[in-house]
Amino acid sequence: MRNSLFALVFAASPALAQAPDVSAIVDAHVLPGYQALAESTAALATTAEQHCSTDDPKLQEAYGAGFDAWIAVSHLRFGPSEQGDRAFALAFWPDSRGATPKALGQLIRDEDPVVQSLDSFQNVSIAARGFYAMEFLLYDDQFSAAGSEAYRCALVQVMSADIAATSAAILADWETGYADLMRQPGNDTYRTAEEAAKQLFTALATGLEFTGDTRIGRPMGSYDRPRPMRSETRRSGRSLRHVVLSLAALRDLGARLSGGDKALDTAFARALTRADNLDDPVFAGVSDPQGRIRIEALQQRISEIREIVAQDLGPRLGIAAGFNSMDGD
Repeated sequence: MRNSLFALVFAASPALAQAPDVSAIVDAHVLPGYQALAESTAALATTAEQHCSTDDPKLQEAYGAGFDAWIAVSHLRFGPSEQGDRAFALAFWPDSRGATPKALGQLIRDEDPVVQSLDSFQNVSIAARGFYAMEFLLYDDQFSAAGSEAYRCALVQVMSADIAATSAAILADWETGYADLMRQPGNDTYRTAEEAAKQLFTALATGLEFTGDTRIGRPMGSYDRPRPMRSETRRSGRSLRHVVLSLAALRDLGARLSGGDKALDTAFARALTRADNLDDPVFAGVSDPQGRIRIEALQQRISEIREIVAQDLGPRLGIAAGFNSMDGD
């Protein structure tokens, strides 16, 4: 991994605290993440207006910056990001039934005029929207040259505008109301500060689970049947990058929830060091015995983080050790 990417995971941790300061977490972790997403996706939409060719380096760079920003908040799957399936509109993956290529192929074959209006495009199949659909357009030969150049350009532009509009809507809802629901509990959403802290703990636990079991687990498959073609964003070579970016964001959230717990931060550091040394950007090594061992070692480091979160941090926050992050309770 590039040193510039890896360096971001060693940012200073928040000062040790007795209990999580939900307001501080909202202001220092949540809002800056969504602000970065809104800014970078607005830049993507602007870039697409002038650089809509699927092989244009400026478009691809802007797309990568926007996607990076999404991964940094992708664990915050509650509140405004869940309203109207906004998170799915940005990130429809895993796609076990291949809905995205089917939906995109249909649009291009029909030269569907839905691309002429953002309002119309926002009513298409959710599988044809967001970062993963755009990856097909930019990095898959089956789509990057399909149909007419004019239609591909229009599709890139409306898809970018849709990503930017969805990101802006999430941020607006956080800034104009949802942040205060967490800062000032005693409302129908968060009755107590403990409930708000539990929501953030759920985001941490679920984010770790998704990264370990899905981002890494899907391509791992089984020893007899590895599934490297199931790696997230393998077309754009971003699979390992997403693991690193996710762990960096989760490390920051974990530090803030735990008051800078040293054991937790050390576990994150070990996982990130393992990822930095992997040199396998799309987890192609799952098919090779030695490569598989190295990827399994990364997955194990993430499991160690999850154990600390469940067995130590959870009880400290008043959450039972048997808590299932995917249940949301």
